[in-house]
Amino acid sequence: MNKLVINELKSVLDDIADIVKPLEGKTILISGGSGFIGSYINAVLYLLNKNVLKEKCKVISTDNYITGKRKNFIVDIKDKNFTFLHCDVRLPLNLEAKVDYIVHAAGLASPFYYKKYPLETIESAFLGAKNLLDLARINKIDNFLFFSSSEIYGDPEPSAVPTPETYAGRVSSVGPRACYDESKRLSETLCVIYHQMYKVPVNIVRPFNVYGPGMRHTDYRVMPTFLYSGLRGKNLPVHDKGIQTRTFCYITDALSAIFRVLLLGKGGEIYNIGNDSPEISMYELASIICEILNNGTKPRRKNYPTHYPAGEPMRRCPDLTKIKNELGYKPKIDLATGLKKSIVWFKSEYKL
Repeated sequence: MNKLVINELKSVLDDIADIVKPLEGKTILISGGSGFIGSYINAVLYLLNKNVLKEKCKVISTDNYITGKRKNFIVDIKDKNFTFLHCDVRLPLNLEAKVDYIVHAAGLASPFYYKKYPLETIESAFLGAKNLLDLARINKIDNFLFFSSSEIYGDPEPSAVPTPETYAGRVSSVGPRACYDESKRLSETLCVIYHQMYKVPVNIVRPFNVYGPGMRHTDYRVMPTFLYSGLRGKNLPVHDKGIQTRTFCYITDALSAIFRVLLLGKGGEIYNIGNDSPEISMYELASIICEILNNGTKPRRKNYPTHYPAGEPMRRCPDLTKIKNELGYKPKIDLATGLKKSIVWFKSEYKL
């Protein structure tokens, strides 16, 4: 594993060490285990086995590699407690092992890829959730964690920013982003129905713009695009006027939130995860990155590229009151620190 990443993950272990005992001797199934966040979840479990858990857990990590890589930056784990399966959650899984926890993280979160693969986006979310919820029901699992998205809120009214979990959303069912937004919304409905009808323990997380070491520049989301462009000495491409606002959550903070929901979340509940400050425009973000790089690059406004789906929400900022009060979550990494850490990784990974 990358030394930078290991050091980062040690802070996650310190933060969750007192809540992970329920994982001892258990089997965790992760869909999308070679994706950005899925890779990190695997890495945390690997390090928990090495450093924290008295009885090691077992991990079954699945991926169809439509966007992930077999040999990811962090999941090249050679350990008898880990099984990596090339399979597709859109089809039922036939597993001999008893499963205790299921994390459904498979999905196409980048607008570039869900525009390219709209049916796969819908099916990986909904059919994947259906197949894994059926598996959860049979296995009588300890918890099922579904990765939804902040995109289910659509383009919220100003009065709904910061956005709480109770906000119903303002989303088009037929717009250019609907394949992602609506498949996540329907999958949330399915999770809640399985919880109500079959008593399957379910939690849902809605991540807000998670970033950090390990994001591939071919992901085409704003953070890796800005960092990769800037480190190559190119101006940063800011879409349209650049007044769209976001908050950004560094990966270690996101992982702390994810494991808190997995192990402490109340049955049937939904939690925003992310960072609630600062809410900044994309032009401001580009300017901050240029200032940190200090290599002459500048933000440059440009039209949306053809591969990017229209209808981008203007604002995105989570209300974190629920996860802070109920689960003791608190983001620790400010934006400047997270950017600097990410830049170090990008320089090393891409020899920039």
